[in-house]
Amino acid sequence: MTRHETFPPSPIAEKDLVLATDLDGTFLGGTDADRATFYNWIEANRARVGLIFVTGRDAGFISQMARRGEVPKPDYVVGDVGTTIAEMGKTDHFLSPIEMLEADIADAWGDAGTRVQAALRGVKGLRLQSTGFRYRASYDLDPDAFEDRAFDIVADLGLDALKSDNRFFDVLPKGVSKGPSLLRLLTHLGVQNHKTLVAGDTLNDLSMLRLGLPAVAVGGSEPALLAEVEPLDHVHVARGIGVAGIAEAITHLNLFPKS
Repeated sequence: MTRHETFPPSPIAEKDLVLATDLDGTFLGGTDADRATFYNWIEANRARVGLIFVTGRDAGFISQMARRGEVPKPDYVVGDVGTTIAEMGKTDHFLSPIEMLEADIADAWGDAGTRVQAALRGVKGLRLQSTGFRYRASYDLDPDAFEDRAFDIVADLGLDALKSDNRFFDVLPKGVSKGPSLLRLLTHLGVQNHKTLVAGDTLNDLSMLRLGLPAVAVGGSEPALLAEVEPLDHVHVARGIGVAGIAEAITHLNLFPKS
């Protein structure tokens, strides 16, 4: 996949901190009090803080959650495990895919959905999720019944497979995941690396924690993820659960100095 040219800086690039965060277990993790405190901090500092959700969740789920006021409204979303790259409307809660950033993703996926379902139909321990995704196929995984041959089947199709949290199995276009798609978006927006904090808690966050940007594996992270990031000096392993771990990393890494 090609790296796109850098565009003139956007308003988000002028902010002091851009938080690129996973949702489940990360931005949605922690106590009710911790979430309220952190979300209020973001809203009070929107002039200085940009927000990007980098998640396996789909656009509809994210739009509804933001519309209901359950989370601060993101500026951009890398959704569907990196297969969606979208901007949230300035005056509404609709997500608009950024077509120029998704073109290679669409080409890499093609019409693979039906081929994937047919090829994995006989594999034990996988149950196809009911949501219709554009450029991915996702399954709920039973770890006691799962057959590892699923990885070989997907590879033979020329696609990538990702198992995370020992509960999910995603089939993605070759070379597409959260990390590459986030990097593509940040480059497009002109966001400087040192202004970005990446946050996650499971193996499907590993590709973005490996980008070399300031990063945090929040408290309660999947053990397999912690084993992978242990040698990475740029990744802060937090004690705080969910948003408390993000707040801990912002302080520890001095990412939001007082103005």
